[in-house]
Amino acid sequence: MSADSGLFDRLFIGGQWVEPHSGASIRTIDPSTEEVWAEVAVADEVDIDRAVAAARAAVDGRWGRGTAPSARGALLARLADLVRRDARLLAEIESRDNGKPLRDTLGEVQRSADWLTFFAGAADKLNGDQIPYRTDALAYTRLEPVGVVAAILPWNSPISLASWKLGPALAAGNAIILKPAEQTPASMVALARLAEEAGFPEGVVNVLPGDGAVGAALAAHGGVDKISFTGSHETAQRIMQSASVNLKRCAFECGGKSPFIVFADADIERALSVAVHSAFRSTGQSCSMASRIFVQRPAYDAFAAALAERAASIRVGPPFDPRTHIGPQTSAEQRDKTETYIGLGRECGARLLVGGGRPAGFPRGYYVEPTVFADADNRSRLAQEEIFGPVTAVMPFEDEEEAIALANDSRYGLVGGLWTSDVGRAHRVAARIEAGLVSVNTFRPVHFMLPYGGYKMSGVGRENGFQAVREFTETKTVVVDLATEMPADPFGD
Repeated sequence: MSADSGLFDRLFIGGQWVEPHSGASIRTIDPSTEEVWAEVAVADEVDIDRAVAAARAAVDGRWGRGTAPSARGALLARLADLVRRDARLLAEIESRDNGKPLRDTLGEVQRSADWLTFFAGAADKLNGDQIPYRTDALAYTRLEPVGVVAAILPWNSPISLASWKLGPALAAGNAIILKPAEQTPASMVALARLAEEAGFPEGVVNVLPGDGAVGAALAAHGGVDKISFTGSHETAQRIMQSASVNLKRCAFECGGKSPFIVFADADIERALSVAVHSAFRSTGQSCSMASRIFVQRPAYDAFAAALAERAASIRVGPPFDPRTHIGPQTSAEQRDKTETYIGLGRECGARLLVGGGRPAGFPRGYYVEPTVFADADNRSRLAQEEIFGPVTAVMPFEDEEEAIALANDSRYGLVGGLWTSDVGRAHRVAARIEAGLVSVNTFRPVHFMLPYGGYKMSGVGRENGFQAVREFTETKTVVVDLATEMPADPFGD
């Protein structure tokens, strides 16, 4: 695959590259230069109907009934190999689209291949259960595909998060429609080229770039059996309402405001190093950032000062400069949102330790300085609302009970972490943090083997791990009566 000019001018539907019904396209902007670098074809409702029909035909035909689980796994493994082969090109496309440093996108793409490999191995290990229901009956469950899956993707890590959805969905025997975010559609079109090369049957993988209207139409479409969505909880709420048209399954990963708790007895140097990375990687554009850092009072002042000093040393720059630590925000809209929250931080009385503006030397591009606030109120908008920018707030606490109360005082519950040398405290606090992933003396250990998802407004369902494959199945119970005697007549004397 090469990055030729015609790479993005078609939709991938039913195994074919087709012109969009409307002839429309999206202009995708390089966030480091604010210049248009590609135009990507976009779908409308006619294209959606075609994709749903193609996916349904695949599930009901050659893919669903005619492909053995081991063969599905082999195709996924082939796709993983192709992603590894073209990792550099895919990473360059993604960096051009979302502004992340190339070394970050390259790592993400390479790890996406590992995700696909894991799910390839899961395809032929999806078993039901035998149930000892009666001695004269055989009862068992079958795990069958949900059917047509629409995966609505965010703009921060398109290929990575596509692998989280595409891998388990196809391993379970479903067909999928990938809808990338309108800000970052290009890499998903490139991924479709590799799915075609891998040899998936027609209709198994479909790609429909477009704006929110495309996602809304997929959510409301009666031919879609499941929506898997990563993005804001407000959008997830609208999807859930639309999905009621046919009670389609919904899985949501909707962001967070993650607590990073440092007790005074922790390895402070290690906690500091991880805090800097966890607060600012991806320019803060991740749902699991260390965006609320709670430090026990004896260590608070020194920790906050050291965090600010290290944040000031982070190099902001264009994604293809190897010296860059973090790039620009993905869009002008997101940069403006981040700057609004920085203003709110100032207004609420939090103490600005470092950052708070745009870095010097970049007359163009959606750049924001790494920003650290101290002494924030945990009930302020700065500490309660997801910013999705390079901004973190450091707040003190006195004891274990207060740390838990502050951590849980949030509508989100995706990721949490704590740092301590006390083993008993580690288990006590981990058990009480309201989050789908809790780490001790590390932060956000995301891996294809570890289930990932949130409590409260952070989402519904789990991604990753073998549990993710089951999320894309229906459970059918089968009971075979083995009795040789005639059943009693319920109306007899």
